[in-house]
Amino acid sequence: MENDRKIAVLIDADNVSEKYIKFILDELSNHGTPTIKRIYGDWTNPHLTSWKSVLLNYSITPIQQYSYTTGKNATDAALIIDAMDILYSNNVEGFCIVSSDSDFTRLAARLREAGKYVVGMGEKKTPMPFISACEKFKYLEVLAGTGGSNGNSTAGKTVKTGQQKNDMGNKKELVNALVTIIRESSDEDGWAYLGEVGKRLNIRYPDFDTRNYGHAKLTPLINSLKQFEVQARKSNHPHINHYFVKIKSDKPV
Repeated sequence: MENDRKIAVLIDADNVSEKYIKFILDELSNHGTPTIKRIYGDWTNPHLTSWKSVLLNYSITPIQQYSYTTGKNATDAALIIDAMDILYSNNVEGFCIVSSDSDFTRLAARLREAGKYVVGMGEKKTPMPFISACEKFKYLEVLAGTGGSNGNSTAGKTVKTGQQKNDMGNKKELVNALVTIIRESSDEDGWAYLGEVGKRLNIRYPDFDTRNYGHAKLTPLINSLKQFEVQARKSNHPHINHYFVKIKSDKPV
């Protein structure tokens, strides 16, 4: 079961504020159980002082990494080395990398190559290559309820010319993605099982989250889009309905 998945949580203190820690761990409970919790930084640096009480409250192990050379991010290197050591120990099924830094793109890809579940968490400034390398990516502002509810994600703005733009930045992109997936998975009458639609969305767009658009679940989100019709069908269980979706119009929002 997903909630039985053991996860190593590795936090880049240089790129994440302590104000997000409760939301990070709360969200992670939906993906598994954090059995390793480590945070990396130069703890002699005054700007990390605010983290110290948080680490005690949430039982997170601080890893000291001195900045040996100006301009070189020793913290990133320490996190990557630890991640590979944990990988080879084979004691976890997944990793959560908390950073807005693209330097962890190759690490996320390598962990997934090894068959590990990888969740990324970072602010909306996170570059798209790192987001795409993760199986799932969560925006910290959305988790904390401080932004993103209007669907105007800014993650796509970090994409440079020539990079693949694979984010769900606004409702127009969401509608286009839904139209494509529904057409691929629908029956002869145009109806597609909503569970399958959601599964394909999550696979194709790591940063897709209904909360980015101000909805807790997929069904009310799609109900809010005038281009689609949602139909509830009774199952063999009296208290369970199966939901299907059909395209009414593929015009953009």
